[in-house]
Amino acid sequence: MCGIVGYIGQQDSKEVLLNGLEKLEYRGYDSAGIAVLNESGLNLFKVKGRIAALRESVDESIHATMGIGHTRWATHGEPSVNNAHPHQSTNGRFTLVHNGVIENYLDLKREYLQDVTFKSETDTEVIVQLIEKFYETTQSTLESFRQAMELLKGSYAIAMIDNEDRNTLYVSKNKSPLLVGLGEGFNVVASDAMATLKVTDQYLEIHDKEIVIVKRESVSIQQLDGTVLERTPYTALIDASDIEKGTYPHFMLKEIDEQPIVMRKIIKEYQNEDNELKLDEDIRAAMKACDRIYIIAAGTSYHAGLVGKSLIEKIAKIPVEVHVSSEFSYNMPLLSEKPLFIFISQSGETADSRTVLVKIKEMGYPALTITNVPGSTLSREADYTLHLHAGPEIAVASTKAYTAQIAVLAILAVDTAHAKGITLDFDLMQELAIVANAMDVLTAQKEELEQLTKDYLETTRNAFFIGRSLDYFVSLEGSLKLKEISYIQAEGFAGGELKHGTIALIEKGTPVIAVSTQENVNYSIRGNVQEVVARGANALIISMKGLEQDDDAFVIPTVHELLTPLATVIPLQIIAYYAALHRGADVDKPRNLAKSVTVE
Repeated sequence: MCGIVGYIGQQDSKEVLLNGLEKLEYRGYDSAGIAVLNESGLNLFKVKGRIAALRESVDESIHATMGIGHTRWATHGEPSVNNAHPHQSTNGRFTLVHNGVIENYLDLKREYLQDVTFKSETDTEVIVQLIEKFYETTQSTLESFRQAMELLKGSYAIAMIDNEDRNTLYVSKNKSPLLVGLGEGFNVVASDAMATLKVTDQYLEIHDKEIVIVKRESVSIQQLDGTVLERTPYTALIDASDIEKGTYPHFMLKEIDEQPIVMRKIIKEYQNEDNELKLDEDIRAAMKACDRIYIIAAGTSYHAGLVGKSLIEKIAKIPVEVHVSSEFSYNMPLLSEKPLFIFISQSGETADSRTVLVKIKEMGYPALTITNVPGSTLSREADYTLHLHAGPEIAVASTKAYTAQIAVLAILAVDTAHAKGITLDFDLMQELAIVANAMDVLTAQKEELEQLTKDYLETTRNAFFIGRSLDYFVSLEGSLKLKEISYIQAEGFAGGELKHGTIALIEKGTPVIAVSTQENVNYSIRGNVQEVVARGANALIISMKGLEQDDDAFVIPTVHELLTPLATVIPLQIIAYYAALHRGADVDKPRNLAKSVTVE
């Protein structure tokens, strides 16, 4: 799922592919493979596990000047050699790698491929088998490739080899990143420019539903109808001061894009070899022993805590209170008999939270810190720590730490439920993998979200975000992201609260961003939208597939209802980014703000 590299040129392709895949290792993966083509035919190497194992499996004596490679994170089918990419058609002629999720793969299988025996459990194999099926009629690789692309629904980035043509790579994408890199006497394909910066800094952007024919000396971009397009390459510039950002203009954008990777990292770190949840037994015991949980946090972490409250109460059946850390110290509520305190902090250095920690430790109560920095003050001084595994977050506006916090809180909730003998009707790690895929799709839709930002927020001085239930909590986070980096006055509200005062502020053209992913309140929030529209508001509805209506501005892929904040926040983060960018604001370092608030 996670990474694609392709090469066609004069030199041996094996090293280019392996080096490129190694550059993509940070994305997370469970299997890897390459396919290289020479005069003797196609040579395929696949392994379950690390790229180091793949490198060892490759026959060094083979020389081939074209090939494709892939790192996979399992979505359809368990991690295995059979499910690893590249995949081949039945007769072995077509070989293909794919990132993304084909939503209609079962329909395609039933309609076109009933007589095909599949070797894997993946949606990817359906694509390559379709191409072979169509070739029987078209006798044209390009036309067969095109017909298959026209039928696919969902997200994909694809690179394919025809084993009988050593001069062409066939490439296409939709809602999943893919680039073509240009060189002298060679060209490359990559899902991330970082994979091939060693060989070129010139890249062509590929738009959704385009087909690219990549040869050694030429690149042709076509629409699905065959219309040839011209596109100017861009230079990927990296210097010493930019190296941590890679090819990104801002850390915030990079960190938004890293969220699918972080989800997969969390899944990996919180599972054992038997795919069971892996938490410290002392944390498990503390969760079982408490009669109430008090979540202490600030800013974005507070918003994550609100989602965490819902997760823990619904899944683990433990009552939870969420408190702003700066208020708790001076207005401590009446505590239960056996409380457990959970401190959520990206940096682990939040001064307000530490003040609370010191007080409750003096009172003899246990504390758990959830942080991105294990050696931080809150981590050191608490009894227990859960690590976010999000990697350094540089931009002041938190993005990947927020989603990591929610994911870890979900793991804590499910682990506690298991420990208490509560039977759940879903597999959390599988659902988080689906979330990661949804994040991949959403982060690839920046162009659409940038246009929505222009349409709704280009000239406004204020904006409102509304939602109900979990969507309300996401609305709070979305409004915070917008205000802190774009300086637009933005507020988040529970939909039902509008008529209790705030609706007085609605006037012609006021932007109202409504989030609707919870089935039980879907019609209620849409009623709130009608209320503001009747008063002149310019409403942008973000919904989830399955609950969407025709007028909705943006639809997120389907994820488990309890985990929707992990997906719905992505478009809100991207909208905030473009709102700030278009206003000339410093995206990574907004005025008056610091990454870690270390004073009260």
